[in-house]
Amino acid sequence: MSVNRMAIIGLGIMGRRMLANALTHPRFEVSGLWDPNPASLAKARELMPGAPIAASAAAAMAGADVVYLACPPGPRKAHALAAIAAGQGLFLEKPLGTDVGESRDLVARLTSGRLGAVVNFTQASSRGFEALRRAIDAGEAGELVGIDIVVTYPAWPRAWQVDADWLRFRAEGGYTREVISHFLFLAGRFLGPLRLCSASPRYPADPALCELDMLARLETADGRPVNVLGTTGGRQPDRQEVTVKGTRASFQFREFYQLWRSDGGPWTEAIDWSHEDPRTSALQRQLTELDKWLQGQPHRLATAEEALDVQVLIEGMLAGR
Repeated sequence: MSVNRMAIIGLGIMGRRMLANALTHPRFEVSGLWDPNPASLAKARELMPGAPIAASAAAAMAGADVVYLACPPGPRKAHALAAIAAGQGLFLEKPLGTDVGESRDLVARLTSGRLGAVVNFTQASSRGFEALRRAIDAGEAGELVGIDIVVTYPAWPRAWQVDADWLRFRAEGGYTREVISHFLFLAGRFLGPLRLCSASPRYPADPALCELDMLARLETADGRPVNVLGTTGGRQPDRQEVTVKGTRASFQFREFYQLWRSDGGPWTEAIDWSHEDPRTSALQRQLTELDKWLQGQPHRLATAEEALDVQVLIEGMLAGR
């Protein structure tokens, strides 16, 4: 069976992480790379000497079986439509965009492609998702009664994200889009569709900059709550926690991939990460699922429709609806 030729558009943090993992995954080879930033291209060359860097996005995409779009949201739709027109598989970073109407149009037009698109919500095929699903199916959690999402940062963007300057601006960035979206995807996978009940974002005086704080409440159709608290500021470590609450046991994701369990007593680790790196594990598993999707097999990746549902909630939260 031949390998999948992958083009990567956007070589910032996520693009380079995917590049590093594609280089070691047996089912992928990197056929084209492009980014408008020379510094990002130089860092990609460090990862892949002799990297196939093209003069344009179109040239990088030519001949690829699948195109991974890790560029900022603004140009994402144009690149996506070009890939669909060429009959290529499409692996998208989230969000699909920032304009809900434009994203609805994109999702509708994806159906005209040979393969369509899937979206890189990185927890979708992670060991933590798998372990939690097993526990729920086995009845260990009992009935799920809600989810709490807590995200706190001393500053946004975080120190390792400062090269992606767009993340600090309200137009495309902010941690609600970048981080909380992952956790609303998680909530949707385990509780079902959500509706936004209320949201109170706090913004800085400069209208160009992204949110400082976010307080929101969402609910399932049967009234189970998803509570969201996001804050910035103060001398403190980053905190990213999602607690899935059950009547018999609750489970908590920390830093995306660590999974903890409590039956009312102290939290205990539910996954042993002593023999592998959780981030590498998650991306390798995502690529394995991507290969399944490209072969027409069942997979765990997020669909474009799921990503659109998340975007509608996120943009509603940012608008304070």
